Amino acid sequence: MIPLKDSPRTRIFPFVNTFLIILNIYIFIRQIALTNEELAILISNYGLVPLRYSTDVMNKNLLAAIIPLISYQFLHGSWLHIGSNMLYLWVFGDNIEDRIGHVKYFFFYLLMGILAGLLQVYLDPTSTVPIIGASGAVAGILGAYLISCPNARVLALIPTFILYTVAEVPAVIFLGFWFFLQLFSGFTSLGVEVAIAWWAHIGGFVAGIALINFFGKRTRCE
Repeated sequence: MIPLKDSPRTRIFPFVNTFLIILNIYIFIRQIALTNEELAILISNYGLVPLRYSTDVMNKNLLAAIIPLISYQFLHGSWLHIGSNMLYLWVFGDNIEDRIGHVKYFFFYLLMGILAGLLQVYLDPTSTVPIIGASGAVAGILGAYLISCPNARVLALIPTFILYTVAEVPAVIFLGFWFFLQLFSGFTSLGVEVAIAWWAHIGGFVAGIALINFFGKRTRCE
């Protein structure tokens, strides 16, 4: 299912959410202007490589360990990768920013990405494949949305055989289905070298559910 828009109204303009989307797109445009060699160096240095991260921590090179936990969130592998992440962030992020405010939302977003990355590193510590993308942070926003807007409805494109249909889906069902797919993919990927950090998605989503109430009032979307 592809989200198009959601039903809750917001009271403030989502400055931070908009900034994050623009920043991610800007960095990706800069990425695709690089040569293959330059891009490989960038991703190697600023992507989150589980094996190297574990080594940096063991060697107490804390700065080298901390930087990739943030920088990996702003690197993407393709237009589809960044497009899907930014679409989800556009649809769901404004409501979370509306609930907890601009500054808290910025730090909440980064924290979700950090926790998501840490879970992936913990479960796959020997991997040499760099983790990149905003998916973990966005997953945290989705988890927060599930708690904040349980009665919301999502207008979505739904595949039906070879066609798509547009329909309103309860947010609980939409997000529950999304999480089930991540969980299924995560378990089937255990012990296998895969290109998608499924457990980062799962970790971000669970972190969003668990921590959103610590960042703002227990209010719900209207």
